[in-house]
Amino acid sequence: MHYEPTNMSQTTVTFAQFLAKFPEIELPVVLNDEAHHTFSTENSPLAEAMIAQYILPAEPEEADEMTEFVPCFKLPKTEGFHAVVYWRAGLMNYQYVLVTFAKKGQLIDRRVIAGTFVNGQMITQSVATINEENEIFVASGQSDAQDETYDPASSTAYELELLPDGLIVNN
Repeated sequence: MHYEPTNMSQTTVTFAQFLAKFPEIELPVVLNDEAHHTFSTENSPLAEAMIAQYILPAEPEEADEMTEFVPCFKLPKTEGFHAVVYWRAGLMNYQYVLVTFAKKGQLIDRRVIAGTFVNGQMITQSVATINEENEIFVASGQSDAQDETYDPASSTAYELELLPDGLIVNN
């Protein structure tokens, strides 16, 4: 679904309606540059009002009419909060975003966990794996867009943890 701002008054949607767009999945899951295709064909798109109410307030960058948001999934085994992953596609910037919400829908935290970003001649790609304990392992690397060579020295790996209060922290 493309976000297309309108001047019309938007319909209010409940947080439960928003969460229903994110099916709970079995873990582990790998988020790479191809996974969003599966989510976009299996999950119904987010309504404009859902994007306006729950996605855009979490976004540090503005979304234009070309920005696309795809609901991916909801993480299981989160007791005091909800954790969802969506895919944000913008110009030369494709991100899997993990967002946590309080039980009533208030934003707790947001973190880009995987994706592809093109900056001039450099392509940065990150892949995330989320295991059964909701631990998130991220591996990133860079390559030159011109000669398509990958520099292993540019690789980084780190782990994120989902705290019981919904905060997303480096582990």
